[in-house]
Amino acid sequence: MRTTVRTRFALLSGAMSLLIGVLLLGAVLLVVRQNLQPLPHENTSAVVRVPGGWAVEEDFRTGYERAVRRLYLRDTMSAVRGWGALVVLGTTAIGAGAGWWAAGWALHPARRVTVAARRVAQSHDLAGRIRYEGPEDEVKELADIFDVMLGRLARVVDGQRRFIANASHELRTPLAINRTLVDVAVRAPGTTEEVRRLGESLLLVNTRHQRLIDGLLALAEGEQVIHDPSRFDLADVVEHVVDQAGTEAGARGVVVHGTPGHAPIAGDAALVERLVQNLVENAIRHNLPGGQAWVTSRRRGDTVELVVANTGSAVSPFDVEAIFQPFRRLGGDRPDHERGSGLGLSIVRAVAGAHGGTVTARPRDGGGLTVTVRLPYEE
Repeated sequence: MRTTVRTRFALLSGAMSLLIGVLLLGAVLLVVRQNLQPLPHENTSAVVRVPGGWAVEEDFRTGYERAVRRLYLRDTMSAVRGWGALVVLGTTAIGAGAGWWAAGWALHPARRVTVAARRVAQSHDLAGRIRYEGPEDEVKELADIFDVMLGRLARVVDGQRRFIANASHELRTPLAINRTLVDVAVRAPGTTEEVRRLGESLLLVNTRHQRLIDGLLALAEGEQVIHDPSRFDLADVVEHVVDQAGTEAGARGVVVHGTPGHAPIAGDAALVERLVQNLVENAIRHNLPGGQAWVTSRRRGDTVELVVANTGSAVSPFDVEAIFQPFRRLGGDRPDHERGSGLGLSIVRAVAGAHGGTVTARPRDGGGLTVTVRLPYEE
């Protein structure tokens, strides 16, 4: 189990107090033993004359003193060990408590920096700064570096946002003009059949390029941070997308079953609609004639689930992760106008990530795919 810095510091302080206490107790025991050694053995017997002959009378005073001193040493050593152990344990607890308090006091500036950084991260506002005011120490240096990093990130994000806006205009306008010119040329009186077929081919190419550009721009927008999230019900988005997909599903002979359950979330409604739309279109286009698709939204605890499943060809588990990469398709990387540009699921993952969610996919029993999107539940 991993412990916090404060806990490790408290344990280290307690261990140091314990080690010092044990060493001091050992030194005290050694001094006490040396100063309370029993008296050395001496021959203190005396010979006295008694009536009727000689007799030996033993002097018991010195032996008694040795016995008393030995008993006193034993009791003293036992008392020192007992009380010393209690003192060592007490100083260990005090040392651990002092270490805990000292670590909290030392880490208080770092905690302030953490709170400020969390506030900036949760606000999704790169204009926010920690602006730590304190002594010129390591904590202030770290906070200042973090502020500099936020400033650079803000400039990068602003540049990307401007690039997306400019690219959206610069790329779409020529395509719209080309489409108009080709359409006028095809419908002009006296146009030959050969020119008409060429114009229709150019219109198909133009449409595919338009889809590719829209997909790239949506992918770039989906990777941006949601600055002004709004609360809405995912069920309304699911119902709207399923209704719109009815025409394409009918043309391909696919039946779409929509089960929109109450699922409130917060985010960008347009991006979430694009997420659902990509999943539904993917379920229709990668299906079999006469196949089916199921679209369900529901709440699961603190998350909201969007599940899109469809019948179709068998999918290998090894290919599941690859389909979330840009321009990757099942069955090869050959561009296919009917099946899109290969950016659909990449956009889904980018949009889900921007909303703090996740996307998983697994092969469906009997063929097809089941994609599950989990987003944070919003009260």
